[in-house]
Amino acid sequence: MKRTHIIALILIAIAITLMFLSSKDLSTFSTFEKAELNGSRVKIAGQLAKNEPMIYNPEKDANYFSFYLTDSNNETRQVEVREPKRRDFERSEQIVVTGKINAQGIFEASEMLLKCPSKYKEEELALRKQAALGS
Repeated sequence: MKRTHIIALILIAIAITLMFLSSKDLSTFSTFEKAELNGSRVKIAGQLAKNEPMIYNPEKDANYFSFYLTDSNNETRQVEVREPKRRDFERSEQIVVTGKINAQGIFEASEMLLKCPSKYKEEELALRKQAALGS
């Protein structure tokens, strides 16, 4: 077998391995219950539990933020993220966290994505209200 064929086979094997490893991160959304049973890294989408406390003290630790998230099964759990609290966090429509549940039952997130409300939605509501008042 030629040297170029061997190199090509090795590169194909590496590509297949990388695709397999990255496919774990492309998983579907889970719930806190499934995450606790599974014990592995999952993605959970939910809404901020606004009646629960948020902990962020930048003077003590700027890279620690804790809040409560309600998943699609209406289960609310504490989530800890090792990053600063994001601006307009309270206004987010949906929060997606990636991580796993620790021994204390707290979801330790390694990644967090926010779906913020659209400014166009607010403008549309204002225009509709204006139109209703003008009629």
